[in-house]
Amino acid sequence: MSKIPPKRLQALAEEHGTPLVVVDHEAIRQNYATFKRHLPRVQAYYAVKANPAPEIVQTLYKAGASFDVASFPEFMLVYELIRRRPAKERQAFVWDKIVYANPVKAKETLEELNEYKPLVTFDNRAEIGKIAGHAPSAGLLVRLRVPNTGSMVELSSKFGAEPADAVALMEEARDSGLVVEGLSFHVGSQCTNFENYVQSLNMSAAVMKEAASRGFDLKVLDIGGGFPVHYNRHVPPFSVLARKINAEVDRLFPKDMEIIAEPGRFMVATAVTSIATVIGKAVRDGRPCYYIDDSVYHTFSGIIFDHCPYHFKSLRKGPAEVCAVFGQTCDGLDTISQSEALPELQLDDLVYSEDIGAYSNASATWFNGFAPAKVVHVNQ
Repeated sequence: MSKIPPKRLQALAEEHGTPLVVVDHEAIRQNYATFKRHLPRVQAYYAVKANPAPEIVQTLYKAGASFDVASFPEFMLVYELIRRRPAKERQAFVWDKIVYANPVKAKETLEELNEYKPLVTFDNRAEIGKIAGHAPSAGLLVRLRVPNTGSMVELSSKFGAEPADAVALMEEARDSGLVVEGLSFHVGSQCTNFENYVQSLNMSAAVMKEAASRGFDLKVLDIGGGFPVHYNRHVPPFSVLARKINAEVDRLFPKDMEIIAEPGRFMVATAVTSIATVIGKAVRDGRPCYYIDDSVYHTFSGIIFDHCPYHFKSLRKGPAEVCAVFGQTCDGLDTISQSEALPELQLDDLVYSEDIGAYSNASATWFNGFAPAKVVHVNQ
């Protein structure tokens, strides 16, 4: 995929200052088109938490995406897109366009959601009681615990019912007056072990077969997220994963089964570039060290909680040398990279980091009093 040219990045930095986050909407549209081309049976429900910028939500909505939300503010962000629709169309829109995929919800959240008759996930008995008491109009998806081996961020220790318990949970939900619509699973974020998907699809098919024998007519399968971004040469191509998923879906499930997914990182990671200015330099233990006007508490927050390394490029030419890059805060944790290959940099030089659109500025803070980077949208 083409990237924003360095000269354009320099011009944007000169216009807006740094630190700066540049969102390329043409790249977002290309990512969505790639997903649909390789997984034609799967409806993409963009995981809003990956980057909740309203402009990104709007672009994906126009492209045809649906949305995975995990909080009521995220729900309302998407819902506001259709606030001018006639009242009779709104319920259908929510059902087709939004899944509330956080398996554990506060009672207050369920009460707020109830009027919209949403599709929600759950994975335990306590949640059944809460949903029955506070959001009885919701449709339910049982979230299964599935293998997360080889994923950058593991989720199975926190979420997912054991497959052996899934149908019993469905029966308890039905006895509580709720409607179970289908199943969901998540193989973990940035999954490069594609067998996780194969095993999870087979587990889902087995649970659905057992559920059918007990009178359930499940119509929805949510295969979650985890679709990997090609951060480096070690990540297998998405097309390889798609072939595996397509083969298993066609083999295991009827043609009328609604297959949905929750891509977040896949849609936005490669669409965003961060630009920063060198504000300090030093030599420590014989190695050049550069300090930039961004940090791990800001755009580079994904280093801490998403376990994602980001690398830098420079607008300055010259032979590369191994160096360290630190953030602007007065905190030793604020280490962005201990091993970068950059030319010798000077104060006020610009550096930039590509493929930084997921779980980055979305979780930026005001730590140490530094404001998050300004966000600029291009090619909207």
